[in-house]
Amino acid sequence: MQSRWWSCGIRLVTWTWVWSLALLGVWCIPANEVNLLDSRSVMGDLGWVAYPKNGWEEIGEVDENYAPIHTYQVCRVMEQNQNNWLHTNWILTEGAQRVFIELKFTLRDCNSLPGGVGTCKETFNMAMKESRYIKIDTIAADESFTELDLGDRVMKLNTEVRDLGPLTRKGFYLAFQDLGACIALVSVRVFYKRCPFLVKSLAEFPDTIPGSEASQLVEVVGRCVNNSLPLYEPPRMHCSTEGEWLVPIGKCVCQPGFEEINGSCQAPSPVSVVRKGHTGKSSIALSWAEPDRPNGIILEYEIKYFEKEQDSSYTIIKSKDTEMVVEGLKPSSAYIFQVRARTSAGYGAFSRRFEFQTSPYCESSIVAVAITLALVLLAVVAGFLLSGRRCGYSKAKQDPEEEKMHFHNGHIKFPGVRTYIDPLTYEDPNQAVHEFAQEIDVSYISIERIIGAGEFGEVCSGPLRLPGKREIQVAIKTLKAGYTEQQRRDFLWEASIMGQFNHPNIIRLEGVVTKSKPVMIITEYMENGSLDTFLKKNDGQFTVIQLVGMLRGIASGMRYLSDMGYVHRDLAARNILVNSNLVCKVSDFGLSRVLEDDPEAAYTTRGGKIPIRWTAPEAIAYRKFTSASDVWSYGIVMWEVMSYGERPYWEMSNQDVIKAVEESYRLPGPMDCPEALYHLMMDCWQRERSNRPKFDEIVCLLDKFIRNPSSLKKLVNSSHRVSNLLVEHASVEGNCSTRSQTVGEWLDSIKMGRYTELFMEGGYSSLETVAQMTSEDLRRVGVNLAGHQKKIITSIQEMRVHMNSTNSTVNI
Repeated sequence: MQSRWWSCGIRLVTWTWVWSLALLGVWCIPANEVNLLDSRSVMGDLGWVAYPKNGWEEIGEVDENYAPIHTYQVCRVMEQNQNNWLHTNWILTEGAQRVFIELKFTLRDCNSLPGGVGTCKETFNMAMKESRYIKIDTIAADESFTELDLGDRVMKLNTEVRDLGPLTRKGFYLAFQDLGACIALVSVRVFYKRCPFLVKSLAEFPDTIPGSEASQLVEVVGRCVNNSLPLYEPPRMHCSTEGEWLVPIGKCVCQPGFEEINGSCQAPSPVSVVRKGHTGKSSIALSWAEPDRPNGIILEYEIKYFEKEQDSSYTIIKSKDTEMVVEGLKPSSAYIFQVRARTSAGYGAFSRRFEFQTSPYCESSIVAVAITLALVLLAVVAGFLLSGRRCGYSKAKQDPEEEKMHFHNGHIKFPGVRTYIDPLTYEDPNQAVHEFAQEIDVSYISIERIIGAGEFGEVCSGPLRLPGKREIQVAIKTLKAGYTEQQRRDFLWEASIMGQFNHPNIIRLEGVVTKSKPVMIITEYMENGSLDTFLKKNDGQFTVIQLVGMLRGIASGMRYLSDMGYVHRDLAARNILVNSNLVCKVSDFGLSRVLEDDPEAAYTTRGGKIPIRWTAPEAIAYRKFTSASDVWSYGIVMWEVMSYGERPYWEMSNQDVIKAVEESYRLPGPMDCPEALYHLMMDCWQRERSNRPKFDEIVCLLDKFIRNPSSLKKLVNSSHRVSNLLVEHASVEGNCSTRSQTVGEWLDSIKMGRYTELFMEGGYSSLETVAQMTSEDLRRVGVNLAGHQKKIITSIQEMRVHMNSTNSTVNI
């Protein structure tokens, strides 16, 4: 009798809560979640099986729309040795390898039961079955209800979510086990997370099911939208197990003739109507209206025409205006005309065909034409006779080779080869500015607010409204009043450098204002400002993969500059800008210089301040900079990123920093920094610049980390991240081969542990076999970086010396 009373009590609770739930309306499911089972949405019977039959009990009701509401309850707390099971139907996984189970339930507080039932439980178990049942977890309530809650109709609903995986079959069963609790299972939802369809940077990424491991990222190559192509590399994103797209790499750009409008590439709309004006015997005057959607400033129009029925032979002429007289036509002939517009993005589509006919001619016209032709012929013959002698002299002076080579301000330009031109080679610096930067009318710019201060004046932001283009936010550098001509040249010099770069991780120059005051440099607006300040504001807010994604973007931009033979000299987190999508872009080219063709060449600075904490020792000592010195600076940027904007070398003086670096001391690993990233930092800080990795090698390595996040799980040794204490490079990179017992330990001791698997696969499983290795053997097993080869070979040589000395001691 008491057992039935408790059952009625829980039923009352369940019904009351279910009715209140029905009044809440439709449940909202996030876009990245796909339901495999939702007991709230099943219209018929659930058909779940209870064992024994007098255990779990289904309560069926309908809501105000007569949709069924399914709830299961059990409350046999007065009886001992309870073992009540509830089994679901077969749940298909739809290809998902990891699923989530969301339970909503109420549970009675055992202490609130009259008389205190000793066998009462406040938990229940959940299990799953692919081939056999496996316990998932024991489920407990955060809140349990009491007798007072029943009287006040207070519903204490619990929600618990568990994840399940990796799954290996097409489906599974769920089961719930009661061992003597008073439970109402209100709803069960089984779902998986996916990364939903996304269009980003003109690339489409399909619905993607994540991998099975919690830390695994699935790399997805995007498809460029119609009328666009990849820029430098195919666009990629990475799908996390939480159904989030992370670490965007690469982008697409519109093809010539198309312009980006709202995430798609659109051509200028066709000219709709071509009208005929005055018609002559050999000419027709045409006019037309500007396209309805020009998608930019129309630079010119192209008119294509041909004689009717002879479209295989056509003529194309150009016009800056919306009218033109087409001449040289045959009298009494029908011609087909088509017109299309060209913007900075390229040509649009041709208009439909328009047919017009020239006027007929008469006898008098023939005579007039004949006389005219005769006069023209006589003039041509006379001109030829008079100029004959001079032609020979002119030809004699011309070098035919000059027609084959094009010189551009002292630089030979070859078709299809991107050439950086140093603005310092221009006799007139203004010429360089106007060649590489677009002049913008000041009326198109509105300064709304000041966002900072630069060396030459204030930095502001505001909208740029170019005719025919959508409004965009830009950053505006201004030159302060009272400047000298040299200051003006220095200010615009940076623009003449930026204008030559085109890469998604290099700040984009929009144009300059030089024909009015103040003189301005207009660049794209980066919402999150400088990287160092942004990281300090968001300390600890990003995942390791997000930070690696930022580092990858910086390395990609530097690879582009390095490939152009260009050295930055001032690479630091303060000179990296971050946009709203966490894309990092290299900026501030005020200290930059270009490299010569010789890969070992470097520019010597003409004085000025050097950022000591970010600069390679050879650049400090000899004031010579190479791409290898930029790699050293990149290692410092890595340290800044992983420490969330901490100042390198803290409060040490510049002289102390120089001395410490010369004595082989390096920055310690930041807190919670993956060991693999710290190893890369140490590689960037090699004393010998030839041992440092190249930027393309850095990009490849970071890509591997992104594809395999598990390689970033191991954190730096605590001894290498003691706050404010430098680490001796030898102690981190040092050789401990004399104490190592295994190949793995030896490689770890010299910070080359990443090659352990390659050594094992190559058959070098003991120190004795390793001691016999040569440089060729290292290349054969997959050690391709010259710096790493040198480090390993040096350690092997020391290992041989130690082994030989040990053998000699034994023999004695």
